[in-house]
Amino acid sequence: MASFHADELVAQARAGHVLGETPAIRPFMPEQHRTFFAGLPYLFVGTVDPAGAPVATLLTGQPGFVQAPDAIHLDIAAALDPADPAAQALVPGAEVGILGLDLATRRRNRANGRVVRRVRNGLTIAVAQSFGNCPQYIQRRTAEPFRRSVGPIEHLAALDPEAAALIRGADTLFVASRARDGLADGGADISHRGGRPGFVRLEGDVLTVPDFSGNRYFNTLGNLIGERRAALLFLDFERGDLLVLQGRTAIDWAGTAAAGLSGAQRTWTFTVEGGWRRRGAIPLRWSAPEPAPQLARTGTWEPTA
Repeated sequence: MASFHADELVAQARAGHVLGETPAIRPFMPEQHRTFFAGLPYLFVGTVDPAGAPVATLLTGQPGFVQAPDAIHLDIAAALDPADPAAQALVPGAEVGILGLDLATRRRNRANGRVVRRVRNGLTIAVAQSFGNCPQYIQRRTAEPFRRSVGPIEHLAALDPEAAALIRGADTLFVASRARDGLADGGADISHRGGRPGFVRLEGDVLTVPDFSGNRYFNTLGNLIGERRAALLFLDFERGDLLVLQGRTAIDWAGTAAAGLSGAQRTWTFTVEGGWRRRGAIPLRWSAPEPAPQLARTGTWEPTA
């Protein structure tokens, strides 16, 4: 049975929800997870750059581009963009967090481990942790293949107006994190966050993200206790662009800021230190979103003067 690492247990204790060990986190993928991954046309991936900071990306392909030949390995047949900093970091031995998310069904499963093989058109992951997540806060979207013109990567030292507008209108984001070095049962991870458009507050280069009631595992916040660096991934569903930001986080366990947003139990901030945009990187066309039912009990930040 896989266990929570020490910082996840600390996070659970601070939130008043200590779970200890759970049979839901396994050191192998059950058959239904293996079948689920094989049906996906896209995969969210978090890893660690040479400086030890989390990075994130999205890999795409025809359904079947992800295969689980056995219960502890994932083969991903995707061309890795050599200009993508996250793809550059996916080398043998690298920590990796995998989020399989079908936005059309709101189903999601995680598989975290390490890269054990990389070839020209793909890589193999050895899975150390496998677990499912609930469908809460996921906006339903269907996707179909759509050819796009991929632009050069645009590095950002700070947020530009286009990035700021995408963040302020986002109903979905992904956060890549990792456990601090030397922590047993640690590693890289990537998880989903969702809310009404405007659920992320942006002031200058500081994002405030609400923490709504979830599965109480506190994988992300546990990682952020020991390693404050993180990466955020935003999708421009209309244009097919990816925005990736790297920065440092701070958790408001007292819930002081959370009092200003319905449904939030606590918040965490992310201070942007850099990032990049990849225009046309998503070869998919998305339907209009169908809001998750849980959004009825959540709010948005009031504009600040």
